[in-house]
Amino acid sequence: MNTLDIASTDAKHIYNFWKNLLDKKNGGFYGEVDFNLNIHKEAYKGVILNSRILYFFSEYYLNYQEKESLVYAKASYEFLKRAYDTEKRGLYWSLDYQGNPLDTTKHTYNIAFGIYALSHYYLATKNEKALDLALSLYNTIETNCREKDGNRYYLEEQTKDFTFKPNDELSENGVLATRTMNTALHVLEAYSALYEASHSLAVKKDLTSIINLFLDKIYNPNKKRLEVFFDADYHSLIDLESYGHEIETSWLLKEASDEVNDPLLTKRVKKVCLELVESVTQRAYQKPFIINECENGRDDTTRVWWIQAEGVNGYLNAYQMTKNVQYYNLALEILGGIQEYFIDKRENSEWFWDLNGANIPSSHKDIVEPWKCPYHNGRMCFEIKKRLSK
Repeated sequence: MNTLDIASTDAKHIYNFWKNLLDKKNGGFYGEVDFNLNIHKEAYKGVILNSRILYFFSEYYLNYQEKESLVYAKASYEFLKRAYDTEKRGLYWSLDYQGNPLDTTKHTYNIAFGIYALSHYYLATKNEKALDLALSLYNTIETNCREKDGNRYYLEEQTKDFTFKPNDELSENGVLATRTMNTALHVLEAYSALYEASHSLAVKKDLTSIINLFLDKIYNPNKKRLEVFFDADYHSLIDLESYGHEIETSWLLKEASDEVNDPLLTKRVKKVCLELVESVTQRAYQKPFIINECENGRDDTTRVWWIQAEGVNGYLNAYQMTKNVQYYNLALEILGGIQEYFIDKRENSEWFWDLNGANIPSSHKDIVEPWKCPYHNGRMCFEIKKRLSK
C-alpha cells in the first residue's frame, strides 16, 4: 500500500470512529470514551473538541467529496452555535452533555479554534452564516482578547464578561503564564484559514502581525527553538522546549506566510521553519517517533499521539521546501510507527494517547476527551493527500 492509500485508509478509520459518536438525542458528539472503550454519554462536551470535530468533517468533505460527511459537520456546526454567547460574544469553554453552558470562561485559544473550524466549514459548504460567525469571533478576539496598548499582544483566559482570569487552562509545568506560544500559534492558524475563506484585508494585516510576533518574540534564534510560557512582555518563564509545537509551527508558519505572500517575510519564515525542523531532528527524534519535550535539560521521552501526526506534516513540508529526501524519509518512518503502534487495533477505537519507550500505551488515557480529537491525526491524512497528490 502506497503512502496516499495509507492516508486514505487512516482518514476513513478516523471518520468511522467519530461518526459513531454522534449524540442524536442531545446534539453534538459524546465527550468521553475511556481507555476501555466505554462511551460516557453524560460527560461534558468541550468546545475545543467540538470545533476540532467540525474541522475534521468539513475537511473530510473537501478532500474526499463524501456528502455524508457534511451531515456530521452540520451537527457539529449547530452544536457550536449553542456555545456562542449572543450577549457578550465569544465562545464558552464547555457545555454539559445536554448542550447547556457549563464553564463560561472565554479563552482566546478556544475562540480561535471556533474561527478555524467555521472557516473550513464555510469552504466546504459556502454557508455564509458560518463565515459571518467566524468573522464575529475574529472581531471578538481583536476587540476583547488583545492588549489595548501599542504592542497589541494576545490575552489568554477571561471571564464571561471578558475580565481577567489567571490562565489555568493553558499553563503547565509549574508556571502560570500571562502569554503562551500555544495560543498565538492557534490564532495564527485560525487567521490563515479565515483569510483563505474571507479574503479580508483586515484579517491579512492581523495575520501578518502574528507572524512577526513569532519571528520577533516567540522564536529564540540563539537556541533555535520556540519559547513556551511568558510574562506580559514575552519574557520566557521556564527553560522548556516543546518539540511537538515546534514541528507543528514549522509548517503552520510557512502556510501563514504563503497566505500573506510577502517575499521578505517569506524569506525570514523559511529560515526559522527549517531551523525548527533541524532542531527537532537533532534533539527529539528517536526512531520512529518524536519525544515530548525537554524541561531544564531533562527529556520527557513519552511519545504523544498528536506530536507524531504533526511530525509527518512538518517533515513533508520541510521536504517540499528543500527537496532534501532525508525529511521525506523521516515522515515515512513516523507514519510507519503510527501504523504499527499508535492506531488502536481494537474494534470501535481510534488512536492511543501516548506510548512509552517500548512503544506500549503508557498512561491508559481516554481515547476521547476534551483534548483528544480527530484534528491532528485527521489533518495528517489530509496533508499527506494534498502534498503527495502534487
